[in-house]
This record gives sequence, C-alpha cells and structure tokens, in this order.
Amino acid sequence: MRKNSFLEGAMITTIGIIICKIIGLLYVIPFKNIIGEQGGALYGYAYSIYTIFLSLSASGIPVAMSKVISEYNSLGYYYIKERAYKIGSSIIIAVGFISFLILMIFAPFIAQIILGDLEGGNTVAGVTLVIRAVSTALLIVPLLSVTKGYLQGHRFMQASSISSVVEQLVRVAVIILGSFIALRIFNLSLETAVGIAVFGATVGAFVAYFYLVHKIRKNKESLNKDEPITRAEAKITKEAIAKKIIYYAIPFIIIELVKSAFSLIDTLTVVNTMVSLGLSNIAENTIGVLNVWASKLNMIVISITIGITISLIPNLASSFTKKDMEDVSHKINQSLQLMLFISLPMTVGLSFLASSVWTVFYGYDAFSINMFQIYVFLAITFSLYSILIDSAQTLNNTKLALGTLIGSFVSKLILNIPMMYLFDYLKIGAQYAPIVTNFLIHITAITVLLYSINKKYSIDYSKTFYNAMRIILCSAIMFMSLKIFSLFFPIDAVTKGEAFIEIIIYSLISMSVYFIAVIKSGTLDNILGNKALQRVMDMVKNKVK
Repeated sequence: MRKNSFLEGAMITTIGIIICKIIGLLYVIPFKNIIGEQGGALYGYAYSIYTIFLSLSASGIPVAMSKVISEYNSLGYYYIKERAYKIGSSIIIAVGFISFLILMIFAPFIAQIILGDLEGGNTVAGVTLVIRAVSTALLIVPLLSVTKGYLQGHRFMQASSISSVVEQLVRVAVIILGSFIALRIFNLSLETAVGIAVFGATVGAFVAYFYLVHKIRKNKESLNKDEPITRAEAKITKEAIAKKIIYYAIPFIIIELVKSAFSLIDTLTVVNTMVSLGLSNIAENTIGVLNVWASKLNMIVISITIGITISLIPNLASSFTKKDMEDVSHKINQSLQLMLFISLPMTVGLSFLASSVWTVFYGYDAFSINMFQIYVFLAITFSLYSILIDSAQTLNNTKLALGTLIGSFVSKLILNIPMMYLFDYLKIGAQYAPIVTNFLIHITAITVLLYSINKKYSIDYSKTFYNAMRIILCSAIMFMSLKIFSLFFPIDAVTKGEAFIEIIIYSLISMSVYFIAVIKSGTLDNILGNKALQRVMDMVKNKVK
C-alpha cells in the first residue's frame, strides 16, 4: 500500500463512492422484478430500521478513529495509535452487539408497530424474520467502518475504497442471486427470499473486512504496527485514549443526526401543510420527491463531497496537530475548489437533463421533473455546508459546528410552513418552498462558517473565490453549448431507452466542452497544480503498465 496525498485520496475515495452509488442504483431494477411490490416493501421495512440502528452504532466513531490515528501518527506515537485502534474496535463491537441484541429481541414488537392494523400483504412474522436477518450485519459493519477509519487515518485511501466496492458488489450479488434462487428455483417463500437479500449486507461486510485485515497484515511495516512504546506514550492511559475517541465521536454523531433530521421536518410538515392549502392531490408526490427520489439522485453529486471529506479529515487533523496553519488553510481551500470543480458542472448538467435522468430512473413525470430541476442545486449548497461543518469539527471547533447546525435546524423548523403558505399565495407553487428554504438556510450557514473559520484561523479564501468564478464561467459555457445543441436536437424523450440515449449524447458534449474550457482558461492547473493534465495521464499510464 502507498500513502495518498490529499488530492489523490479525495479522487480515489470519490471514485469508489460513485461506483458504489451507481451499483446501488442499478441493482434495484432486476431486484424489484424478482421480488415485486410486496417484497420491495418488506425489504424497505427491514432496511429502514437497520439504517437507524447502524447510524447509532457506527456513525462518529470511524471518523473519530481516522482523526485520532492521524493525530498520533503526526506526533510519532505509533504504539499508542495501535492501542487506540484496538480500543476503538472494542467500543464499536460492544455497541454493535447491543444494537444486534435489541433488534433480535424486539423485532416482533417493531414489526407490529410498522404494520399496525394493516391487513393482507406482509405479516408480522415476515417483517420479524427480515429484521432479524439484517440485524446480523450490526455484528460486523461497525467493525468494518472502524477499520476503514484506521486506514484512512494513515492516508491509505485505496484499500479502504476498494473494500467499499467489494462490499457493495458482494452484497448486490447475494441480493440478486439469493432472491432469484430462493424464489424461482427452490420456490421458497417471499419472506425467505427477502431475508436472504437483506443478509447480503452481512456477507458483503465480512468479505470486505477480511480483505482489509489481509491488507493490514501484508503492510505491517508501512503501518508501523510493531513499534516499541516510548516514554511519552507510556504516560497516555487506556482511559485517556477511550475518552479522546468518544470526545471526537460524539460531535460527529450529533452532526449526522441533525443533518438527517432536516428531512424529518419535511416529513412532518409538508403533507399536512399542503392538505390545509387544498393541495392534497400533489402532497404525497411532493414529499416523495423531496425525501426519496430526488435525494437519491442528488447523492450522485454529494458522493464527491463525501469522498473529499473522508480524505480531508485525517489530512487536516495532521496539519492542525503540527500547528501548520498555512497547510490547514491550503487544504480547506483545496477541498472547496475541488468540490466546485467537479460538482458544479455535474449539477448544471443534471438540471439541464432533468427530464431524461428522471425518466431513466423513475419514468416520465412532468411534476417531479420540474421539482428536481431546482432541487438538484441543493447538492452544491449542501456540499459546501458539509465540508465547512466537518472542517470546523476537525479543527476542534465543536461550538461553531454544532451551533451552525442547530441554528440551521431551528430555522428550517420555523420557516418551512410559512414559506409554503407564502409560495402558495404568490402562485409560485408550495412544493418549491421547502427547496428554497433549504437553499436560503445553507447559504446563510455557509456565510457564517466561512466568516467564523476565517476569523479564528486566518484562512484566506481569495484563491477559492477567484477559481469559483472561473468554474462558474466554464459551467456557463457548457450550459450554453447544451442549450444551442438542444435547438437542433430537443430533449423530448418519454421512454427509458430514448432518455438513456439523450443522456449519453448530451453528457459527452457537456464533458468535452467543460474539459476544453477548464484547460484553456487555466482553471485545471490552478486547482490541481501545474501540468495537472500531464500528471493525470502519467498516472493512468503507470496503472495500465
């Protein structure tokens, strides 16, 4: 294994996440054909509960592990960072096991709450079975996450990213093959088929975990695993290490929970408000677009930010530990520029091709397409918001990170309903109000974060603003080229096949125009460094060899 620079790590992690997301989007088509609507609902019941418990048991600690490992490595505390990994693993195993027991024991009770008085279709016994099947993943997925955090803390991003792709491929293989063999070959029950499908999460995690264990054992020297304890390290107690891990983890857990709670506000307010406005005919469609369908597509863009922050946190923590504030400033600016460089043209392209993209994934629906055309721009503001929040927290400024998040949450809670009434009164369409509300809150929070981080750490954003203007200009050139092309070849597909062809043609044009624009304007070299294109080409050639 080779340590990756911040940019390399961000690129590798982003590519891995995007591959996983694409696999996650594509497998749904054959899986739905195998298990049908009832099976899909059963699968959804189990996964929604599993996701909640996974967030509680796994979020925070892997990120904290990455930060702790990076800090101790920067100080040369190699013995202690290995001890931290063992302590973090013990904590996460215990939390995962407790979560597993809760789901196993209370699965019938949870199933009863989910189904309520529903008659016909799925049964309490069926939902109980699939919840118990997926709960086994809680025994291994949290440990896998901590192991990824351990490697990311060492800046070994490639192995971590490959393990994520391996995990997703194995999981999807079990889902498709397992459900098909159970239903079509052995004629087993639908509940058994879905139980096998959700168990794919456990199988995928085991394979990915053992892959990482193999890589760690193979690279013991690179990881400094057998270094003797130093005098300074001997003073650091087991309790102090555990306390540091938990201290770092709790803010990240709260950050993730508050981010998730944003969509909960829409869930609790949108339908009721639209019904009171006499818009019950579009209420459920609106909440479906906001919380499920459009957000899934936005994850294609947001995946880039996730990749950047995974690489940013250990690199930023290392520079901050060394008190190298010039490098701290450089990495924050580089993160923002890289995100805009990749995400802005993607967002503009998705908005322009909203009709084709929506048709390919969900079928043609003018109402949903119009919403998505605007909604997709939240991917940009949310990405900027996330990078700055995670930067503030990595710099141990928990007060700023949590204060901004809680302020954003309260603002959303206060503004969501009044904005819907205002948009309805202005005849703009109440369905657009939650989108605009989020956009305004993000912009406000981004402004506060930029100002506060600059004031405390003297971060100079001048180069970022300069490059942002160039990126906007290049994206505008790309948009205009698509607009001109659409005058001769209009976007009017209503079938999935036609829409897919439109996406391919327009994507090739947009990528070509944007790529030429960023090279000719010098934006590529400005963001990725001198002779960036040549370095990328050399890297590809070396990989091929």
